[in-house]
Amino acid sequence: MKKGFLTIINLISIAAFILTSCSQSYSDQDSPPPGEPRKLILATTTSTEDSGLLAYILPEFEEEYNAQVDVVAVGTGQALKLGKDGNADVLLVHARSLEDEFMAMGHGVRREDVMYNDFVILGPENDPPGIKGFSKAPDGFAKIAQSRSLFVSRGDDSGTHTKENFIWSAARIEPSGDWYISAGQGMGAVLTMANEMQAYTLSDRATYLSRKLEGINLVIVVEGDPMLFNPYGVIAVNPEKGEYINAEMADHFIDWLVSIPTQEKISEFGVEQFGAPLFTPHSVAWNNAHGSQW
Repeated sequence: MKKGFLTIINLISIAAFILTSCSQSYSDQDSPPPGEPRKLILATTTSTEDSGLLAYILPEFEEEYNAQVDVVAVGTGQALKLGKDGNADVLLVHARSLEDEFMAMGHGVRREDVMYNDFVILGPENDPPGIKGFSKAPDGFAKIAQSRSLFVSRGDDSGTHTKENFIWSAARIEPSGDWYISAGQGMGAVLTMANEMQAYTLSDRATYLSRKLEGINLVIVVEGDPMLFNPYGVIAVNPEKGEYINAEMADHFIDWLVSIPTQEKISEFGVEQFGAPLFTPHSVAWNNAHGSQW
């Protein structure tokens, strides 16, 4: 009951935010008062928010373009739904198959590669089923299921949840039972749950490292499998969804996000704390200048 109640509260909060943002910004964003910032609604995956990346880069965009970016941080599936319903101007997400489907159905008018990192399988230090060091993610998942070790799933149609389901499918397992917990929560909340329960989970590396500074003591047990590649894309929502869609500002945002100066800023994020960036730039402009590292 508690998980269901939290999910309902989350959905109500998201709906309230959208209604407030639309009433305050869409009605006049084409002709804001002189000097007033133009508003942009960005629907994005929780990892870009929980890792601290958006707080790091967005102030520069807002200052350069006299903009106010209203961030709705949800799972990728929910972010794409917001775009489909015309309740966001631009999306920053990480589930390529879902992004391609979104574009093919005409919900978006422009998609660009932005960056990537990777997913990691996390678990308790003592690692009861003994999967630490496995090179293949499906083998790790299979051992977790076989031993019925606790596993906390996002369960929220996010990019991480989509990747998790792909790995279970590759392992030819449909997870179920008391050991498998579907949280219906964002990455930060799931890491907290898994940490408290000393359970296994799948996380993007950036959110894990950021939360590790806050006391998460789970360890990486499986990493490096090409299956765990985690690319991010930015999408401009089709302005035909409504005259309130800020297509011009969405285009400015995409141009800025994939530009070499912003990609350089992304490449620096996390280096001071972790000795390496939490995300690797991957725009066309960046790769043409530096070459793809993946």
